[in-house]
Amino acid sequence: MQNPPRRVSASDAERPNVARLYDYYLGGAHNFAVDREFAEQSMRVIPTAEMVQHTRAFLRRAVRACVAAGIRQFLDLGSGIPTAGNVHEVAQQLDPTCRVVYVDNEPVTAAHGRTMLRDNPNVAMVEADLRDPDAVFGSPETRSLLDMSEPVAVLMVAILPYFTDEERPAELVARYRAAMAPGSYLVISHLTADVQPEMVEKLVAVAAETMTPIMARSKAEIEPFLEGFDLLEPGLVLATRWREDGPAATGAQTVSYGAVGVLR
Repeated sequence: MQNPPRRVSASDAERPNVARLYDYYLGGAHNFAVDREFAEQSMRVIPTAEMVQHTRAFLRRAVRACVAAGIRQFLDLGSGIPTAGNVHEVAQQLDPTCRVVYVDNEPVTAAHGRTMLRDNPNVAMVEADLRDPDAVFGSPETRSLLDMSEPVAVLMVAILPYFTDEERPAELVARYRAAMAPGSYLVISHLTADVQPEMVEKLVAVAAETMTPIMARSKAEIEPFLEGFDLLEPGLVLATRWREDGPAATGAQTVSYGAVGVLR
């Protein structure tokens, strides 16, 4: 449920925006009245906020695992607004030298991010479409902060559901894989209807109202995204069960898979 790879009008504050909705669900302040109203309505139908919070908890655990493995540079694709508990906060708590580049294609989201990060020299926000890896890797911010000849963690957390099968997301992941040095890490999470089909059907319907449709995929459909990577234990599992550090209390825990893999 992060900001999808679809450009929307930078001046349209009358429609809910996925990045700002995500910010609101996480308790951030970078959202508008239209987002808050939509979010409150959606939460009457499905536990949207809990789903987002579970996804963020998975991201935090995955980042900590990457830092523990020696990774000190991160590329967060489709990051949305870098709100509470995001990659740089988690990584730099463990090692202040960690470098993070956030990527989002929505102009207002990128502007918010740049403002929030301007005092942190080891973090940057890139406005680019993740469909264009050359633009992502060729941006001044990426070239300044990341050394792609060294291992890097590439995060695709809750972004791949915004790609249809016709857009060949596995091929896109492969293009990023080709740019990663051996020993790099891939972190993904993906919406699934394997466990809670009715809840996920409602979520897909709610997302359609934001003009940013999403799709769920089965475990078998997600596995090709991880080709070429050796998965850390416990493998591709429900995201809340990936090295969980506490009990997950609601059905919202079963709507996405998560995995972390290291490039052979």
